[in-house]
Amino acid sequence: MILLLNKISLFSTFGVDSFDSLDASINTMAPSMVEYYLSDLSSGNDDTYLNKRNIQNSINIGEYSIYLDYDDEIYLEIEDNQEDDYETASLW
Repeated sequence: MILLLNKISLFSTFGVDSFDSLDASINTMAPSMVEYYLSDLSSGNDDTYLNKRNIQNSINIGEYSIYLDYDDEIYLEIEDNQEDDYETASLW
């Protein structure tokens, strides 16, 4: 799932003013706190399209990836590792 984030909310949440300083701020925080903040920022956003050839910079945190594209938009990608519990094994 890829979501378009509000830059102002993202930067104010982590107490930074640019994407470059966001990486440094995230590295000084506990991973669980970073994941909590990113989960909170992602709630209420709709899935969107990101052309990965337009990525200028990225930050990876566990199952989360933050991308800055050349239009200065910031996207959050959340890996969907959930397996279908209702899937049955093959009969053959």
